[in-house]
Amino acid sequence: MGEAGLSRARLERMGEVLAEAVAGGDVPGVVALVHRRGETHVLALGTLELGGGPPMRRDTIFRMASMIKPITAAATMILVEERRLRLDDPVDGLLPELAEPRVLRRPDGPLDDTVPAERAITVRDLLTFRLGAGLVMDESPIQRAMLEAGLGIGPDGPAFGPDEWIKRLGALPLVHQPGTAWMYHTGSDVLGVLIARATGRPFAEFLRERVFEPLGMRDTGFHLPREKLDRLAVPYAADPLTGALTRRPEPREGKWDRPPDFPSGAGGPSLLSTADDYLAFCRVLLRKGRYDGGRLLSRPAVGLMTTDHLTPAQKAGNELFFGTGGWGFGLAIDARRDDLAVGPGRFGWTGGLGTEAYTDPAEDLVGILLTQRALASPLPPRVFQDFWTLAYAAIDD
Repeated sequence: MGEAGLSRARLERMGEVLAEAVAGGDVPGVVALVHRRGETHVLALGTLELGGGPPMRRDTIFRMASMIKPITAAATMILVEERRLRLDDPVDGLLPELAEPRVLRRPDGPLDDTVPAERAITVRDLLTFRLGAGLVMDESPIQRAMLEAGLGIGPDGPAFGPDEWIKRLGALPLVHQPGTAWMYHTGSDVLGVLIARATGRPFAEFLRERVFEPLGMRDTGFHLPREKLDRLAVPYAADPLTGALTRRPEPREGKWDRPPDFPSGAGGPSLLSTADDYLAFCRVLLRKGRYDGGRLLSRPAVGLMTTDHLTPAQKAGNELFFGTGGWGFGLAIDARRDDLAVGPGRFGWTGGLGTEAYTDPAEDLVGILLTQRALASPLPPRVFQDFWTLAYAAIDD
Protein backbone atom coordinates (compact mmCIF):
# COMPACT_ATOMS: atom_id res chain seq x y z
CA MET A 1 0.00 0.00 0.00
CA GLY A 2 1.36 3.43 -0.95
CA GLU A 3 0.82 6.80 0.72
CA ALA A 4 -2.43 7.15 -1.23
CA GLY A 5 -3.92 4.31 0.81
CA LEU A 6 -4.62 2.11 -2.20
CA SER A 7 -4.05 -1.65 -2.21
CA ARG A 8 -1.68 -2.72 -4.98
CA ALA A 9 -3.17 -6.21 -5.01
CA ARG A 10 -6.69 -4.85 -5.48
CA LEU A 11 -5.58 -2.48 -8.21
CA GLU A 12 -4.06 -5.50 -9.93
CA ARG A 13 -7.43 -7.22 -9.62
CA MET A 14 -8.98 -4.20 -11.35
CA GLY A 15 -6.53 -4.74 -14.21
CA GLU A 16 -7.50 -8.40 -14.46
CA VAL A 17 -11.23 -7.63 -14.60
CA LEU A 18 -10.80 -4.90 -17.21
CA ALA A 19 -8.55 -7.20 -19.26
CA GLU A 20 -11.32 -9.81 -19.19
CA ALA A 21 -13.78 -7.20 -20.53
CA VAL A 22 -11.40 -6.44 -23.41
CA ALA A 23 -10.71 -10.10 -24.13
CA GLY A 24 -14.43 -10.88 -24.03
CA GLY A 25 -15.24 -8.23 -26.61
CA ASP A 26 -17.19 -5.94 -24.27
CA VAL A 27 -14.88 -3.07 -25.23
CA PRO A 28 -12.03 -2.92 -27.78
CA GLY A 29 -9.88 -1.01 -25.31
CA VAL A 30 -9.96 0.96 -22.08
CA VAL A 31 -8.02 3.57 -20.15
CA ALA A 32 -8.74 3.44 -16.41
CA LEU A 33 -7.44 6.05 -13.98
CA VAL A 34 -7.65 6.12 -10.18
CA HIS A 35 -6.32 9.20 -8.38
CA ARG A 36 -6.12 9.51 -4.60
CA ARG A 37 -4.16 11.86 -2.35
CA GLY A 38 -2.04 13.14 -5.21
CA GLU A 39 -1.10 9.68 -6.48
CA THR A 40 -2.37 8.50 -9.87
CA HIS A 41 -2.64 4.93 -11.18
CA VAL A 42 -3.44 4.34 -14.87
CA LEU A 43 -4.18 1.18 -16.83
CA ALA A 44 -4.29 1.15 -20.65
CA LEU A 45 -5.56 -2.10 -22.16
CA GLY A 46 -6.66 -3.29 -25.59
CA THR A 47 -6.42 -1.40 -28.86
CA LEU A 48 -7.61 1.81 -30.48
CA GLU A 49 -9.80 -0.19 -32.83
CA LEU A 50 -11.48 -3.56 -32.92
CA GLY A 51 -9.43 -6.44 -34.23
CA GLY A 52 -5.97 -5.10 -33.46
CA GLY A 53 -3.96 -2.13 -34.59
CA PRO A 54 -2.21 0.40 -32.32
CA PRO A 55 -2.42 -0.36 -28.60
CA MET A 56 -4.44 1.75 -26.21
CA ARG A 57 -2.16 4.22 -24.41
CA ARG A 58 -2.41 6.53 -21.44
CA ASP A 59 -2.54 9.51 -23.80
CA THR A 60 -5.17 8.05 -26.16
CA ILE A 61 -7.70 10.70 -27.16
CA PHE A 62 -11.41 9.94 -26.69
CA ARG A 63 -14.67 11.56 -27.70
CA MET A 64 -15.93 12.74 -24.30
CA ALA A 65 -19.53 13.58 -25.34
CA SER A 66 -21.58 14.67 -22.30
CA MET A 67 -18.55 14.84 -20.03
CA ILE A 68 -18.22 18.43 -21.23
CA LYS A 69 -21.33 19.36 -19.23
CA PRO A 70 -19.46 19.90 -15.91
CA ILE A 71 -16.80 21.90 -17.79
CA THR A 72 -19.50 24.13 -19.30
CA ALA A 73 -20.99 24.66 -15.85
CA ALA A 74 -17.57 25.61 -14.45
CA ALA A 75 -17.03 28.06 -17.32
CA THR A 76 -20.39 29.63 -16.53
CA MET A 77 -19.45 29.99 -12.86
CA ILE A 78 -16.26 31.82 -13.86
CA LEU A 79 -18.47 34.48 -15.44
CA VAL A 80 -20.89 34.47 -12.50
CA GLU A 81 -18.00 35.15 -10.14
CA GLU A 82 -16.84 37.97 -12.39
CA ARG A 83 -20.44 39.33 -12.36
CA ARG A 84 -20.65 39.15 -16.12
CA LEU A 85 -23.55 36.76 -15.55
CA ARG A 86 -25.86 36.45 -12.53
CA LEU A 87 -27.54 33.22 -11.49
CA ASP A 88 -31.08 34.54 -11.17
CA ASP A 89 -31.05 37.07 -13.99
CA PRO A 90 -33.14 36.33 -17.09
CA VAL A 91 -31.09 35.22 -20.06
CA ASP A 92 -33.22 36.92 -22.68
CA GLY A 93 -31.07 40.08 -22.66
CA LEU A 94 -28.28 38.08 -24.28
CA LEU A 95 -30.54 35.44 -25.80
CA PRO A 96 -33.56 37.34 -27.19
CA GLU A 97 -34.53 34.17 -29.05
CA LEU A 98 -35.70 32.81 -25.67
CA ALA A 99 -37.66 35.91 -24.63
CA GLU A 100 -41.33 35.47 -23.69
CA PRO A 101 -41.48 31.73 -24.42
CA ARG A 102 -44.69 29.78 -24.84
CA VAL A 103 -45.19 26.54 -22.92
CA LEU A 104 -47.12 23.46 -23.99
CA ARG A 105 -50.33 23.01 -22.08
CA ARG A 106 -49.51 19.27 -22.01
CA PRO A 107 -46.04 17.79 -22.69
CA ASP A 108 -47.56 15.42 -25.27
CA GLY A 109 -49.99 17.95 -26.70
CA PRO A 110 -50.11 19.75 -30.06
CA LEU A 111 -47.56 22.49 -30.66
CA ASP A 112 -50.20 25.21 -30.95
CA ASP A 113 -51.84 24.43 -27.60
CA THR A 114 -49.69 26.64 -25.39
CA VAL A 115 -49.79 29.13 -22.54
CA PRO A 116 -47.39 31.99 -21.75
CA ALA A 117 -44.39 31.19 -19.58
CA GLU A 118 -44.97 32.23 -15.99
CA ARG A 119 -41.50 33.76 -15.77
CA ALA A 120 -38.31 34.20 -17.78
CA ILE A 121 -35.58 31.55 -18.10
CA THR A 122 -32.59 32.26 -15.82
CA VAL A 123 -28.94 31.24 -15.78
CA ARG A 124 -29.73 29.01 -12.79
CA ASP A 125 -32.40 27.24 -14.86
CA LEU A 126 -29.82 26.43 -17.53
CA LEU A 127 -27.26 25.13 -15.02
CA THR A 128 -29.80 22.88 -13.30
CA PHE A 129 -31.54 21.76 -16.53
CA ARG A 130 -34.83 23.33 -15.43
CA LEU A 131 -35.29 25.69 -18.38
CA GLY A 132 -38.27 23.69 -19.66
CA ALA A 133 -36.61 22.17 -22.75
CA GLY A 134 -34.48 19.08 -23.26
CA LEU A 135 -34.54 15.41 -24.09
CA VAL A 136 -38.01 14.04 -24.86
CA MET A 137 -37.96 10.24 -24.85
CA ASP A 138 -41.64 9.58 -25.57
CA GLU A 139 -42.93 10.05 -29.10
CA SER A 140 -44.87 13.32 -29.26
CA PRO A 141 -45.37 16.39 -31.45
CA ILE A 142 -42.57 18.29 -29.68
CA GLN A 143 -40.17 15.38 -30.09
CA ARG A 144 -40.91 15.22 -33.82
CA ALA A 145 -40.57 18.99 -34.14
CA MET A 146 -37.16 18.96 -32.46
CA LEU A 147 -35.92 16.27 -34.84
CA GLU A 148 -37.31 18.07 -37.88
CA ALA A 149 -35.60 21.29 -36.75
CA GLY A 150 -32.24 19.54 -36.44
CA LEU A 151 -32.31 19.83 -32.64
CA GLY A 152 -32.00 16.12 -31.93
CA ILE A 153 -29.83 15.25 -28.94
CA GLY A 154 -26.66 13.24 -29.51
CA PRO A 155 -22.86 13.40 -29.75
CA ASP A 156 -22.70 14.40 -33.43
CA GLY A 157 -24.30 17.84 -33.20
CA PRO A 158 -26.18 20.01 -35.68
CA ALA A 159 -24.92 20.99 -39.11
CA PHE A 160 -25.32 24.73 -38.43
CA GLY A 161 -23.91 27.33 -36.08
CA PRO A 162 -24.89 28.55 -32.59
CA ASP A 163 -27.00 31.51 -33.72
CA GLU A 164 -29.12 29.36 -36.01
CA TRP A 165 -29.37 26.67 -33.30
CA ILE A 166 -30.71 29.06 -30.65
CA LYS A 167 -33.08 30.60 -33.21
CA ARG A 168 -34.58 27.19 -33.97
CA LEU A 169 -34.82 26.30 -30.29
CA GLY A 170 -36.58 29.57 -29.51
CA ALA A 171 -39.13 28.96 -32.27
CA LEU A 172 -40.46 25.90 -30.43
CA PRO A 173 -42.58 25.93 -27.27
CA LEU A 174 -41.15 24.79 -23.95
CA VAL A 175 -42.28 21.43 -22.59
CA HIS A 176 -42.52 22.66 -18.97
CA GLN A 177 -42.73 25.98 -17.20
CA PRO A 178 -39.24 27.35 -16.41
CA GLY A 179 -37.93 26.11 -13.08
CA THR A 180 -40.45 23.31 -12.60
CA ALA A 181 -38.95 20.13 -14.09
CA TRP A 182 -35.54 18.63 -14.92
CA MET A 183 -34.92 17.83 -18.58
CA TYR A 184 -31.64 16.43 -19.79
CA HIS A 185 -28.99 18.00 -22.00
CA THR A 186 -30.24 21.19 -23.66
CA GLY A 187 -29.41 23.59 -20.82
CA SER A 188 -25.69 23.03 -21.37
CA ASP A 189 -25.96 23.82 -25.08
CA VAL A 190 -27.79 27.05 -24.30
CA LEU A 191 -25.03 27.91 -21.80
CA GLY A 192 -22.43 27.56 -24.55
CA VAL A 193 -24.27 30.14 -26.66
CA LEU A 194 -24.79 32.36 -23.62
CA ILE A 195 -21.08 32.30 -22.70
CA ALA A 196 -20.13 33.26 -26.26
CA ARG A 197 -22.46 36.24 -26.26
CA ALA A 198 -21.54 37.33 -22.72
CA THR A 199 -17.84 37.35 -23.58
CA GLY A 200 -17.98 38.40 -27.22
CA ARG A 201 -15.81 35.46 -28.25
CA PRO A 202 -16.49 31.91 -29.49
CA PHE A 203 -17.35 29.41 -26.76
CA ALA A 204 -14.49 27.09 -27.76
CA GLU A 205 -12.02 29.98 -27.53
CA PHE A 206 -13.24 30.93 -24.05
CA LEU A 207 -12.84 27.34 -22.83
CA ARG A 208 -9.35 27.14 -24.27
CA GLU A 209 -8.15 30.41 -22.73
CA ARG A 210 -9.90 30.26 -19.35
CA VAL A 211 -10.04 26.52 -18.60
CA PHE A 212 -7.90 24.26 -20.78
CA GLU A 213 -4.71 26.32 -20.99
CA PRO A 214 -4.56 27.26 -17.28
CA LEU A 215 -5.09 23.62 -16.28
CA GLY A 216 -2.55 22.28 -18.79
CA MET A 217 -5.20 20.35 -20.76
CA ARG A 218 -3.06 20.29 -23.91
CA ASP A 219 -4.88 17.47 -25.71
CA THR A 220 -8.41 18.83 -25.13
CA GLY A 221 -10.56 20.72 -27.60
CA PHE A 222 -13.30 20.48 -30.22
CA HIS A 223 -10.57 19.93 -32.80
CA LEU A 224 -6.90 19.04 -32.57
CA PRO A 225 -3.75 19.36 -34.70
CA ARG A 226 -3.59 16.71 -37.39
CA GLU A 227 -0.45 15.16 -35.88
CA LYS A 228 -2.40 14.18 -32.75
CA LEU A 229 -5.25 12.44 -34.52
CA ASP A 230 -3.49 9.07 -34.77
CA ARG A 231 -4.10 8.86 -31.01
CA LEU A 232 -7.88 9.10 -31.45
CA ALA A 233 -9.77 5.95 -30.43
CA VAL A 234 -12.22 4.55 -33.00
CA PRO A 235 -15.88 4.71 -31.80
CA TYR A 236 -18.16 1.65 -31.73
CA ALA A 237 -21.76 0.82 -30.95
CA ALA A 238 -23.24 -2.49 -29.85
CA ASP A 239 -25.97 -4.21 -31.85
CA PRO A 240 -29.08 -4.14 -29.59
CA LEU A 241 -29.92 -7.78 -30.42
CA THR A 242 -26.56 -9.54 -30.68
CA GLY A 243 -24.31 -7.21 -28.69
CA ALA A 244 -21.74 -7.31 -31.50
CA LEU A 245 -19.68 -4.14 -31.85
CA THR A 246 -19.68 -2.26 -35.14
CA ARG A 247 -17.90 0.95 -36.07
CA ARG A 248 -20.08 3.94 -35.37
CA PRO A 249 -20.56 6.25 -38.39
CA GLU A 250 -19.71 9.88 -37.68
CA PRO A 251 -20.61 13.06 -39.57
CA ARG A 252 -17.25 14.54 -38.49
CA GLU A 253 -15.17 11.56 -39.63
CA GLY A 254 -11.92 12.92 -41.04
CA LYS A 255 -12.71 16.47 -39.87
CA TRP A 256 -11.35 16.46 -36.32
CA ASP A 257 -8.51 18.79 -37.33
CA ARG A 258 -10.94 21.67 -37.97
CA PRO A 259 -13.55 23.43 -35.79
CA PRO A 260 -17.13 22.11 -35.86
CA ASP A 261 -20.06 24.24 -37.00
CA PHE A 262 -21.51 24.10 -33.50
CA PRO A 263 -19.12 23.90 -30.50
CA SER A 264 -21.48 22.23 -28.06
CA GLY A 265 -21.57 22.87 -24.33
CA ALA A 266 -23.58 19.67 -23.89
CA GLY A 267 -21.63 17.15 -25.91
CA GLY A 268 -22.63 17.21 -29.55
CA PRO A 269 -20.20 17.38 -31.31
CA SER A 270 -17.97 15.71 -28.80
CA LEU A 271 -15.13 17.37 -27.00
CA LEU A 272 -11.86 15.48 -27.44
CA SER A 273 -9.69 14.76 -24.40
CA THR A 274 -7.50 12.28 -22.51
CA ALA A 275 -7.62 10.69 -19.07
CA ASP A 276 -4.89 12.94 -17.66
CA ASP A 277 -6.38 16.10 -19.14
CA TYR A 278 -9.79 15.34 -17.69
CA LEU A 279 -8.16 14.50 -14.35
CA ALA A 280 -6.76 18.04 -14.29
CA PHE A 281 -10.34 19.37 -14.42
CA CYS A 282 -11.63 16.88 -11.82
CA ARG A 283 -8.81 17.83 -9.45
CA VAL A 284 -9.96 21.46 -9.55
CA LEU A 285 -13.33 20.38 -8.20
CA LEU A 286 -11.70 17.98 -5.71
CA ARG A 287 -9.45 20.82 -4.47
CA LYS A 288 -12.40 23.20 -4.20
CA GLY A 289 -11.42 25.40 -7.11
CA ARG A 290 -7.64 25.37 -6.86
CA TYR A 291 -5.03 24.13 -9.32
CA ASP A 292 -1.25 24.19 -9.14
CA GLY A 293 -1.01 27.57 -10.86
CA GLY A 294 -3.77 29.34 -8.98
CA ARG A 295 -7.52 29.24 -8.55
CA LEU A 296 -10.11 28.59 -11.26
CA LEU A 297 -13.16 28.96 -9.02
CA SER A 298 -13.85 29.95 -5.43
CA ARG A 299 -14.65 27.37 -2.78
CA PRO A 300 -18.31 28.54 -2.60
CA ALA A 301 -18.66 28.25 -6.40
CA VAL A 302 -17.52 24.61 -6.35
CA GLY A 303 -19.82 23.97 -3.40
CA LEU A 304 -22.74 25.38 -5.34
CA MET A 305 -21.88 23.29 -8.40
CA THR A 306 -21.76 20.09 -6.36
CA THR A 307 -24.96 20.59 -4.33
CA ASP A 308 -28.20 18.87 -5.32
CA HIS A 309 -30.59 21.64 -6.43
CA LEU A 310 -33.61 19.50 -7.36
CA THR A 311 -36.80 18.93 -5.41
CA PRO A 312 -38.40 15.46 -5.38
CA ALA A 313 -41.06 16.72 -7.79
CA GLN A 314 -38.43 17.96 -10.25
CA LYS A 315 -36.62 14.62 -10.12
CA ALA A 316 -39.74 12.54 -10.70
CA GLY A 317 -39.48 10.34 -13.77
CA ASN A 318 -35.74 10.92 -14.22
CA GLU A 319 -34.43 8.20 -11.90
CA LEU A 320 -32.86 6.46 -14.90
CA PHE A 321 -30.35 9.32 -15.09
CA PHE A 322 -29.31 9.79 -11.46
CA GLY A 323 -30.94 7.01 -9.45
CA THR A 324 -31.60 8.05 -5.86
CA GLY A 325 -29.21 11.02 -6.20
CA GLY A 326 -29.69 14.44 -7.69
CA TRP A 327 -28.27 17.16 -9.94
CA GLY A 328 -26.03 20.11 -9.24
CA PHE A 329 -24.70 22.41 -11.96
CA GLY A 330 -23.93 20.24 -15.00
CA LEU A 331 -23.29 17.05 -13.03
CA ALA A 332 -24.98 14.30 -11.02
CA ILE A 333 -24.53 13.81 -7.28
CA ASP A 334 -24.84 10.50 -5.42
CA ALA A 335 -27.11 10.67 -2.37
CA ARG A 336 -26.23 7.53 -0.47
CA ARG A 337 -24.27 4.31 -0.70
CA ASP A 338 -26.86 1.92 -2.12
CA ASP A 339 -24.27 -0.01 -4.17
CA LEU A 340 -20.58 -0.85 -3.92
CA ALA A 341 -19.93 1.33 -6.96
CA VAL A 342 -21.23 4.63 -5.55
CA GLY A 343 -20.41 6.91 -2.62
CA PRO A 344 -22.43 9.59 -0.80
CA GLY A 345 -21.52 13.00 -2.18
CA ARG A 346 -19.71 11.59 -5.20
CA PHE A 347 -20.26 13.78 -8.27
CA GLY A 348 -19.55 13.64 -11.98
CA TRP A 349 -21.06 12.45 -15.23
CA THR A 350 -20.95 9.94 -18.07
CA GLY A 351 -20.40 10.44 -21.80
CA GLY A 352 -22.70 8.63 -24.20
CA LEU A 353 -19.82 7.38 -26.34
CA GLY A 354 -18.42 5.31 -23.48
CA THR A 355 -16.65 7.54 -20.97
CA GLU A 356 -17.15 8.43 -17.31
CA ALA A 357 -15.53 10.50 -14.54
CA TYR A 358 -16.59 10.93 -10.93
CA THR A 359 -15.01 12.63 -7.93
CA ASP A 360 -15.55 11.53 -4.31
CA PRO A 361 -14.38 14.27 -1.91
CA ALA A 362 -14.96 12.13 1.18
CA GLU A 363 -12.41 9.60 -0.10
CA ASP A 364 -10.16 12.18 -1.83
CA LEU A 365 -10.74 10.05 -4.93
CA VAL A 366 -11.14 10.62 -8.67
CA GLY A 367 -11.99 7.78 -11.01
CA ILE A 368 -12.00 8.02 -14.81
CA LEU A 369 -12.91 5.22 -17.21
CA LEU A 370 -12.59 5.80 -20.95
CA THR A 371 -13.80 3.33 -23.56
CA GLN A 372 -14.90 3.71 -27.18
CA ARG A 373 -18.15 1.74 -26.81
CA ALA A 374 -21.26 3.94 -27.08
CA LEU A 375 -23.93 3.56 -24.43
CA ALA A 376 -27.28 2.15 -25.47
CA SER A 377 -29.09 3.90 -22.57
CA PRO A 378 -28.29 6.25 -19.66
CA LEU A 379 -27.20 3.12 -17.76
CA PRO A 380 -23.49 2.43 -18.48
CA PRO A 381 -22.26 -1.08 -19.46
CA ARG A 382 -21.25 -3.53 -16.73
CA VAL A 383 -17.56 -2.64 -17.07
CA PHE A 384 -18.26 0.78 -15.54
CA GLN A 385 -19.81 -0.70 -12.40
CA ASP A 386 -16.93 -3.19 -12.18
CA PHE A 387 -14.41 -0.35 -12.38
CA TRP A 388 -16.02 1.63 -9.58
CA THR A 389 -16.58 -1.39 -7.36
CA LEU A 390 -12.89 -2.23 -7.66
CA ALA A 391 -11.77 1.39 -7.23
CA TYR A 392 -13.57 1.63 -3.91
CA ALA A 393 -12.41 -1.86 -2.93
CA ALA A 394 -8.80 -0.74 -3.46
CA ILE A 395 -9.08 1.86 -0.67
CA ASP A 396 -7.07 0.32 2.17
CA ASP A 397 -7.04 2.73 5.11
